[in-house]
Amino acid sequence: MNMTFRWYGRGNDTVTLDQIKQIPSVKGIVWALHEKPVGDVWMKEEIKEEVEYIQSYGFHAEVVESVNIHESIKLGNHERNQYIENYKQTIRHLGEFGVKVICYNFMPVFDWIRTDLYHPLPDGSTALFYEKQKLDSIGPNELIDIFSSASTMTLPGWEPEKLGRIQELFEAYKEIDEEKLWENLGYFLNEVLPVCEEAGIQMAIHPDDPPWSLFGLPRILTSEEGLKRLLTISDSPANGITFCTGSLGSNPRNDMEAIACKFANRSPFAHIRNVKIYENGDFIETSHLTSDGSINLIGVVKSLAEQNYSGYVRPDHGRHIWKEQCRPGYGLYDRALGIMYLNGLWDAFTSINKEG
Repeated sequence: MNMTFRWYGRGNDTVTLDQIKQIPSVKGIVWALHEKPVGDVWMKEEIKEEVEYIQSYGFHAEVVESVNIHESIKLGNHERNQYIENYKQTIRHLGEFGVKVICYNFMPVFDWIRTDLYHPLPDGSTALFYEKQKLDSIGPNELIDIFSSASTMTLPGWEPEKLGRIQELFEAYKEIDEEKLWENLGYFLNEVLPVCEEAGIQMAIHPDDPPWSLFGLPRILTSEEGLKRLLTISDSPANGITFCTGSLGSNPRNDMEAIACKFANRSPFAHIRNVKIYENGDFIETSHLTSDGSINLIGVVKSLAEQNYSGYVRPDHGRHIWKEQCRPGYGLYDRALGIMYLNGLWDAFTSINKEG
């Protein structure tokens, strides 16, 4: 596996590349131009500057997370073709600088959703928490208030320019059900995948987080069936998946070990993390240790090792430990611990496979 670490850029992250360099086995930085408005073309000069800075620390910059999809594309409205053309141009530019994978998602309006960004755990750390009853009892604007008040840093997938149009977007999505959203995703992919093939880039769609409908908005990448359908849209080698154990795994009906067995060969990128699921539908993010959560990460990594998985991997959301002040879910310390746990599992299973 090709271990990577997500980083939000100079001046936009509490973690530095100097610090990441001290984590064993990290080969690459997962990055993006986070200051770019969604839908704008990423210019060559901007890409070059960021890639060269990352490479100056000895890392590769082969994975971008994310080139976000403009809502017009998800809605399939009259503006989508222009935003798709912009997306194609960004793909071409990224390909010129050695990018191999673009992670993206197709979640309407909201990206990942939690009800508490700093929920206490018994060990004294805090973590991202989803409280089902609370989420069921509030509206979209109250959710925005939770995110806005809990962090002074930009949060991935929560673009400020979009949050000012919530009412307008909800009105537009009244005409969009799951089938229409699938149709719009297919239209987008059939337009961009040929460009990806020319540029040497794979698109890797991120599952919905959490994997069920919220506020009446359709969500379609929520299960094994959704992943299968995604792959039927196009047999292009550029049509891939971001295998995320925490997103799909927050629904106990999704067997992440089984999904790893079936979809690793179509997943150029993997997010590996753990969550603890409660019977009432709540879940909280934990350490990566298998016994701390509800996801069999031992089985997941074993499956990846048995398949000689060579894709890009990163630890995902970590706890906030040792009083670290950081972007919610994206501190240095717990993600570094997560990498060492994943390294240990990987080393053990690959050694067994070699001996066998």
